[in-house]
This record gives sequence, C-alpha cells and structure tokens, in this order.
Amino acid sequence: MAGHSKWSNIKRRKFAQDAKRGRIFMRHARNIYIAAKEKGGDPEMNPALRLAIDQARADNMPNDNIERAIKKATGTLEGANFSEVTYEGYGPGGVAVIVQALTDNRNRTAAEVRHAFSKNDGNLGESGSVSYLFDRKGHIVILNDKDDIDEDELTLEAIDAGADDIIYEEGAFEILSAPKDFAKVRDALSAKYELEEAEITLIPHNYQTIDKDSEEKMLQLIDMLEEDEDIQDVHHNMEITE
Repeated sequence: MAGHSKWSNIKRRKFAQDAKRGRIFMRHARNIYIAAKEKGGDPEMNPALRLAIDQARADNMPNDNIERAIKKATGTLEGANFSEVTYEGYGPGGVAVIVQALTDNRNRTAAEVRHAFSKNDGNLGESGSVSYLFDRKGHIVILNDKDDIDEDELTLEAIDAGADDIIYEEGAFEILSAPKDFAKVRDALSAKYELEEAEITLIPHNYQTIDKDSEEKMLQLIDMLEEDEDIQDVHHNMEITE
C-alpha cells in the first residue's frame, strides 16, 4: 500500500523542535486536549488520554500543564472560556496553510495569526480557501529503527483493525485510517507496538516543493505560529528538504 508521507516532513522538523522544550510541551498539551475532548478527562476510562499523559510525562512535562490541558478540554478551567478556531491561507511560495487554535480571545489570536502571515510573505484567506487540499485522517507512526518489525505482519494487523493505507519510509511505518476508525486502529496497534505518533490530523493531497528562500520564510512562519500558546497545530503542504 502506498500514499503521501507525513512522517518525512515531521521528522525533518522534529530535531530542531525537540531542542525547544516549550514546543514539546505544546505538542503534548494538544494531544492531551484532543484525547480529553473526545472521550472525557478521566485517564482510567480513556486509554487515549492515558497514552497522551504517559508520553507527556516521559518528556518531563509538569503535572500542572497536563491538568490545565485536561481542564481546557472539559471546560472546567476556572475563569476561562476556550473555543476552537481555524484559519486558512497561503504562505510564501504558495504553500497551503491551515492553523488550528484554542483561544479565550478570538480577536487577539486572529491578530497574531494575521501578523505572522504578513511578516513572512503569506496571506490569510477565507474559510475553505485551502482546506479542500487536505484530508482529515487518523495518522499513526511506528518506528522501525532496529528493523525488527515484520512489515507483512504489521500490515495485516493494521488492515484487520480498519486501516486504509500503510506507508513505509525512512525507518518508520505510517498507518492512515478514516477518523471514525482511528481509535480502533490505535488501540489495536498500541497493544503490541510503541506508537511514536497517534493523532487525527490533516494530510495534504500532495506536497509542494518551493525554492530555498521561500522555504526559509515558510519555516519562519511556522516557527512564529508555533510559538503562540494559542496555536494547537499548523498544517501545510510544503515538502521540507533535508
């Protein structure tokens, strides 16, 4: 089975991002929020939340940060009313960008997102202006650094659980599924394999290669957006070079 690889793009940015502890915590907070929003804030009754918390603690994320993410999702954070907002637009070189935010002040977040785009030769668009270029998919990554995973066996297990696409690239398996099948696939595979990534995300139909100057500006745009504590995720269709 074959498809577009999201992991190759994640991997190339991961090394730089991992050096920035704040971004590590942001990513864990997002995963915790999504899991708690989906099936409640009790990790004993929510395996996805338990997995997200375990991964956060493995990176030494403070308990206060974990609890805050859960409270945001369950609406129990005192004195704050958070809402989810999505922005769409084009970055330098015509790269399609979707920004997902969780904010208690829409005006502030919109201004900060607009500023990040304009400073880096990008433009915000209307709702729906680029979302048609992406599919919402369950996305799971299982590393195979030691080359000890049987590809055929994993493929059959993933298909039996409901996966609809499997990609093997750069020492990692990527398993894609419909959002409705994601939890079943994730739970089945996590019982046997260690999951490096497990989320419902946006996968671009195609990745776009741009010139070096545009790529540098695009990476600066992503950095500015990810440094904003309101931003939950930044999706794009740029093919990141080595």
